[in-house]
Amino acid sequence: MPYGFESKLSGIGDPAAHDVVWYRRTFQLSDAYRNKRVLIHFGAVDYTTIVWVNGIKVGEHEGGHISFSFDVTEALREGENKLVVRAEDYARDLAVPRGKQYWKDQSETIFYTRTTGIWQTVWLEPVSDIHLERVKLTPDIDANTCSLRVFISGLENVSGKVELKATASFKGTVEAESTFVIGKSVSNHMISLNDFNYHDSRWNRWWSPEHPHLYDLRLVLAVAGKEVDRVDSYFGMRKISIEKGKVCLNNHPYYMKLVLDQGYFPDGLLTAPSDGSIREDVELTKAMGFNGARKHQKIEDPRYLYWCDKLGLLVWGEAANAYEMHENYVQRFTAEWQAAVERDYNHPCIVAWVPLNESWGVPNILHDEREQQHALAMYYLTKSLDPTRIVISNDGWEHMKSDLLTIHDYEWREEKLNERYVDTETAIHARPADRQLYVGGTEYENEPIIVSEFGGISFKKSHWEGWGYSGAENDEDFLSRLAAVIRPMLQSPVVQGFCYTQLTDVEQEINGLLTYDRKPKVPLEQIKRIMDGLS
Repeated sequence: MPYGFESKLSGIGDPAAHDVVWYRRTFQLSDAYRNKRVLIHFGAVDYTTIVWVNGIKVGEHEGGHISFSFDVTEALREGENKLVVRAEDYARDLAVPRGKQYWKDQSETIFYTRTTGIWQTVWLEPVSDIHLERVKLTPDIDANTCSLRVFISGLENVSGKVELKATASFKGTVEAESTFVIGKSVSNHMISLNDFNYHDSRWNRWWSPEHPHLYDLRLVLAVAGKEVDRVDSYFGMRKISIEKGKVCLNNHPYYMKLVLDQGYFPDGLLTAPSDGSIREDVELTKAMGFNGARKHQKIEDPRYLYWCDKLGLLVWGEAANAYEMHENYVQRFTAEWQAAVERDYNHPCIVAWVPLNESWGVPNILHDEREQQHALAMYYLTKSLDPTRIVISNDGWEHMKSDLLTIHDYEWREEKLNERYVDTETAIHARPADRQLYVGGTEYENEPIIVSEFGGISFKKSHWEGWGYSGAENDEDFLSRLAAVIRPMLQSPVVQGFCYTQLTDVEQEINGLLTYDRKPKVPLEQIKRIMDGLS
């Protein structure tokens, strides 16, 4: 997998803007690919992509943060094959969804070095003429079922009876097994699980950060009794909801303790150096007492979501925003966001979707009706794709319709935070950063309040020079300042969760709990005591 040429791990390490990059390599196919259709998958390429195999154009794609694939079968030949990829990024175009990738030559404040071109894994997959394209899994803990929306490719090319066998197991024991006759390329089915989930909630099989139970799922597709495709996956029985003004996980009120995670690495930028590095980030997050992460301005590599599913960490899935509003932006952004929500739908760790952050991409939303309608449309578009999760239309301030009232507040004085979040009326009329919390005639309607950015205490413990929202001088001062912003959140009668800024330092931004290379600035157990309300 190539890294962005701006990164050290690419072997180039050139931060200058080069909008067009080319890749070329040769490959030979093993016998496993014989008499199969062959797909090439790209985890993510920033921003537009054109792919040729043996000089034949096999596809093109737009969108820098989402996965895509092409069928390359007809372009292949015996022996050596040549793959060529052209990627074009738009370093200065503010209407391109980019997240924290800076459009200027040098990163500064909260913006970082760009990642151009291929930045997630590329792989080939042999498939049968008829195969499972994808499956959308929707758990229902109240009915003890899991719905399957099955997408089949190539169904029109077969004449025999097509069946799908679904087997769900828990820790090696089969709990449900059903066979469905497939008559359409898209079909809906349901499996019912053995009734183990109605006992003491501490011992059930529902998924949560404290007990990340997962069911294994095997799907076998057969034509005229002969297996043609097999997929092994998993799902979690998990429900996120808002009941009587309370955020609930699995039907019980749940306090979210999130950390803001930028998903950057010192040598790979947007690309993790290894799968172990991704797992380590999840483990470090949990070790500090957090039960979730807000992946900030990055549609994350699915491997991160896998480890959150396996180890137990809530995730707010967030788009990489643009910074300028016009027609090209709307088309680009909505297409990329829809693909992200569809791709990551099955992960039980994801409990909320955040299409917009701090009015990025809609800078005039306070007065511009078109921008207000865009934010409103993103809320309803996301809900139409996924009605099972929380949606925040514009995280931090200037909300249109949202399931939560989320507030960004970098006040560092404990007494001020106590005053601001003493009751609902005071909280909803606060203006952190001198921004209104609602726009476009929208008003507070008893949505749960979560302070989804705060803290940002800068503390230099590495060789990186830095910037932050407020500063600490030594370990003791840092811990004191950290406790001073956490206590008001935990003690507030109206705040139902928080997201602390941030997990790690990133380049010049040194307000992480960890350094950029993932070294704790203070002992993890001391941070956990603060997060647990013990300091």
